[in-house]
Amino acid sequence: MDLVAPDPSAPPRAGLGTLDEAPWDTTYAARLSWLGARLNPQPVTAPGPLFVNDDLATDLGLDPDALRSPHGTANLAGNQVPNGARPLAQAYAGHQFGQYSPQLGDGRAHLLGELRDRHGHRRDVALKGSGRTPFSRGGDGRAAVGPMLREVLVGEALHALGIPTTRALAVVATGETVQRDTPLPGAVLTRVAASHLRVGTAQYVRDRASVERQASFAAYVRERHHPHVADGDHLGLLAAVVSAQARLLADWMALGFVHGVMNTDNMALSGESIDFGPCAFLEAHDPQAVFSSIDTAGRYRFGAQPSIAQWNLARYAETLLPLQVPDAADETVVGEVIEAATQVLRGFEGEYHAAYLARMRAKTGLTHAAETDPARDEALIADLLDLMTADRLDHTRTFRLLARVLRGETDRVRMLVTDSAGWDRWQQRWLAAFGGADVAAVADAMDRVNPAYIPRNHLVEEALAAATEGDLAPFEELLSAVRDPFIERPGRERYAAPAPEGFTEGYLTYCGT
Repeated sequence: MDLVAPDPSAPPRAGLGTLDEAPWDTTYAARLSWLGARLNPQPVTAPGPLFVNDDLATDLGLDPDALRSPHGTANLAGNQVPNGARPLAQAYAGHQFGQYSPQLGDGRAHLLGELRDRHGHRRDVALKGSGRTPFSRGGDGRAAVGPMLREVLVGEALHALGIPTTRALAVVATGETVQRDTPLPGAVLTRVAASHLRVGTAQYVRDRASVERQASFAAYVRERHHPHVADGDHLGLLAAVVSAQARLLADWMALGFVHGVMNTDNMALSGESIDFGPCAFLEAHDPQAVFSSIDTAGRYRFGAQPSIAQWNLARYAETLLPLQVPDAADETVVGEVIEAATQVLRGFEGEYHAAYLARMRAKTGLTHAAETDPARDEALIADLLDLMTADRLDHTRTFRLLARVLRGETDRVRMLVTDSAGWDRWQQRWLAAFGGADVAAVADAMDRVNPAYIPRNHLVEEALAAATEGDLAPFEELLSAVRDPFIERPGRERYAAPAPEGFTEGYLTYCGT
């Protein structure tokens, strides 16, 4: 069954209407039915649309207005299974805060199937908050409005910033109440992803499946996400996943994105960002920043994210080694394969560093410096981050202001620091790097990579609180800003401003379960 091979010459697909009229594929259900539980979503009382992603719907060949209709909403709520879909809850395991859980799985989600977008790329379409499954572990299988709309804001912001991510197609109110610390209005999210295959999925397969099924799963991952890897080249597959994650982590770190819960069941083998429960964005630049209420030891703090990603990838390597070494009794071969896999994992550091340096050079304009000098650039970037940490400078705003400094507003950052002499020394070194370069053009280039607007935490909380009370206007206004992050527009000044004084101290995010 063909999983990839998009046809670049194919014309864009016309809007087909609702999910009922879409041309579903169900390759996961067909090839990996043993890796999940086949069951339908649980209907809700009174579904009503809260959000429909017009751009994403069109990209999938769907009609946004049809999705908002009662019939379309019934599909999105799980009240009516789309024709051609084969819903199932996926099984997976995972290391959660370093402790292994051999069975997790979709406790409140149903994979409907796959659709191809207008470019021919295959995308999972799944419901979240759609009812209990065999993996619910005592949970109610439901979700609240606030956390589901958070998925919209974060996914759309990352997408607008060019970062690989899952995205929300829709959020539907259920007309029901879910009980958390307080009663909250319920909602169902429709999430679109390159796939929902995780490191934790591979761990589950290693623990429970035959060698033949392990090989079948690895082949599915390869065909779906890394088709350039030769069939049976499991070290090559590991290298492809390592490379994708290295680039993703470089994106996160340059942006100041804190995922918050980097368990192995939250690391996608596609290289996309996935699961936006306790995530947050840096205010003051701080490598030790932790916002997640459940990360009490700081395991997933901002500065630790690259090393945690490498640790997770080592767990993925462990799932592939039995396939690369058919005869575990041959100690020589086993040792050689383990050493080869170790070298692939060590390669993460180099790939991450190169990708991160490229992004930071672009953010500081050094990509366009008069002369190429990698050592100078690395020193300038490191010293800048040290200054930002010491003076608790806002991560997003500082990089945005650097372009204004380059345009001649030399006090734009200096007025924010306490160590003005240290800043002056850094700024002089940085400006000297441009020599005779066209600094106006460099500043324009910097504005194209340094966002003015991100989902600032206080604005996200404000929008979600209002939405929970039935007012979607703050959510819609914030969404509009983060979808257009690079162009400063009159009337959006509050979306570029740091949080009010005192907000970030003690600020916590929650997983939303």
